[in-house]
Amino acid sequence: MANRRNILIGSGAAVAAAAAGTSVSFLFGATGALAQQFDQAKLMAPAGGVADHPLGPADAKVTLIEYLSPTCPHCAAFTNTVYPQLKTEYIDTNKIQFIPRPFMRNVLDAVVFMLAEAAGPEKYHEVIDTFFKTQDTWAASNTPNDAIFGIAQQLGFTKETYDAALTNQDLFKGLEAVRDQALDEFKLQGTPTFYINGKMLTGENSFEALKAEIDPLLS
Repeated sequence: MANRRNILIGSGAAVAAAAAGTSVSFLFGATGALAQQFDQAKLMAPAGGVADHPLGPADAKVTLIEYLSPTCPHCAAFTNTVYPQLKTEYIDTNKIQFIPRPFMRNVLDAVVFMLAEAAGPEKYHEVIDTFFKTQDTWAASNTPNDAIFGIAQQLGFTKETYDAALTNQDLFKGLEAVRDQALDEFKLQGTPTFYINGKMLTGENSFEALKAEIDPLLS
């Protein structure tokens, strides 16, 4: 089902100004595998100068890229229910490299990604995972800025560091470039979307579905 959101929050005026009028049409949680293959080298070179935060060895036989959106319930379901098993069986054992890559559908997504970047590489994944675990408390809030800031405080942000994180215009433009590249070059239509050694899989894939794609590539 197509959807469109453009929610502005009352903090980070520079981000809000840049995001005014920014929204993305997308499919929510489409299912099934698409037999599309993309150039792996291009997939490993995201636009906009936004560095990936990979988990697992760079020389792994398999690289799994997930484009994710913090406000997407299907992304949250994957992160909260499927990812732990994926991490235990494939990432922690150094069998694959996993790259969760930002896909900014709205300004709330931008805020979460900008906070994660501001937290630094060591806490990046903790910030993203925390916002997925608490998605129900902030994504639909009538006062999303207050709700997001409350969670950010638990992650160590102060009002000053929170506001500073949201004024990084270069990062915001970089996130826009990552999004546009995914749409234009990698034919992304919804979140989450996965690329396993360049092969696109759409929707909230189960652990078994991902395992069926990964295991033959490891043999």
